[in-house]
Amino acid sequence: MSKKVKSWSNTEFKIGATTLEVIPGTSLREIAFAGRSNVGKSSLINSITGRNSLTRVSKTPGCTRQLNFFEIEDKIYLVDMPGYGYAKASKGDQLTWGKLIINYLSSRPLLRRVFVLVDSRVSFKQVDFDIMGVLDKCAVSYQVIFTKADKLTDKEIAQLQKSFDSIAKKHPALHPEFIVTSSVSKAGVDRIRYEIEQLI
Repeated sequence: MSKKVKSWSNTEFKIGATTLEVIPGTSLREIAFAGRSNVGKSSLINSITGRNSLTRVSKTPGCTRQLNFFEIEDKIYLVDMPGYGYAKASKGDQLTWGKLIINYLSSRPLLRRVFVLVDSRVSFKQVDFDIMGVLDKCAVSYQVIFTKADKLTDKEIAQLQKSFDSIAKKHPALHPEFIVTSSVSKAGVDRIRYEIEQLI
């Protein structure tokens, strides 16, 4: 089956939530994006939606400090989660973001999948394993997306596969296939759109 899916021109920002009380109701299914600060999350979301300025792309890590909800085609919420692992963030901020993320993951019955973004050039860090552990505990299905892969060689991609295979055995909620992407070449963007369409 072809994985070519049109971009979503009808994508609208709904709300930036710092508490669960202001999060939209659960009438629509949800797809969330999580990742370390500066992993390229904003750029990838812009590529997926076909909206270059939908989310702010910043050279300063840690700018997303809330759950940003975007409604796509009136049928699904795309949720941009706060970036984690930003060393310069205060311990108070890190604790607040951590509680928000855990409360969100454990309270959304229509959350269909979380895409966990990992920088392909450095692979997994401890903070990635930490969020994966939370997702396993909350029994939320998640899938790894390797970002910034436009300059990777076939050998390096094969190494990513080997690393992923060894990690996947330890994480029951992890989807068995990862996606390699680049916001520069747009590699993997259609694949992500296809995966989302299947979950709606």
